[in-house]
Amino acid sequence: MRDFMAITKALSDPNRVRILLALRQGELCVCQITELFGFAPSTISKHLSILHHAHLILSRKSERWVYYRLPDKTAPVAVREALTWVHKSLAKTDEAAADAKKLKQILKTDLAVICRRQKCC
Repeated sequence: MRDFMAITKALSDPNRVRILLALRQGELCVCQITELFGFAPSTISKHLSILHHAHLILSRKSERWVYYRLPDKTAPVAVREALTWVHKSLAKTDEAAADAKKLKQILKTDLAVICRRQKCC
């Protein structure tokens, strides 16, 4: 029951759902996620913490950067089903398309440049 409640809490915020949709493009640094949504780093950190607690995302640290990605096929069934449901339900929305377009431009920018701009690293 606890895992289910963590997943439903994580999915109850539209910005966290948008983060999940953005991560369908692949692994992203916190700086890239912050750049995409334009929120304060502390706000992004809180959203990522909730998603991580629900096991909807995984993280790794490399040098000074922390990267997030969606879990693989070894994730619990409830996590895989929740992610599939989010994708099937919302991947073709106008908001998801706008985020994907903006993310495409962000991914063309050097990570160090993004971090300097945000003064996060």
